[in-house]
Amino acid sequence: MADLSVEILREIRDEIRRTNERLDATNARLDATNERLGTQTDRLDSRLDGLQQRQSEMESRLATELVAVAGAVHELKDAVLADRKLREQVADHEARLRALETAG
Repeated sequence: MADLSVEILREIRDEIRRTNERLDATNARLDATNERLGTQTDRLDSRLDGLQQRQSEMESRLATELVAVAGAVHELKDAVLADRKLREQVADHEARLRALETAG
């Protein structure tokens, strides 16, 4: 009976050793995976930093261009208003000329 108990305990010990070996192998694979993920995370962080920089630069350029467009629209509005005023003056002068021609 003692031999059977010793044999069972040896089998349990051997199984525990195999389980520990599998755990060690699993831990090694996890360490390798974590290292790869760390490297990829560093690359992604670097790319995101670059994208943020480019976005900031684009936003700055866009703001500058929007200010320029707003200025051009304002100048165009002023030109249209001046043109409208000149048209009114020309129409008035033409009406006065017709009046002078018909009176004279």
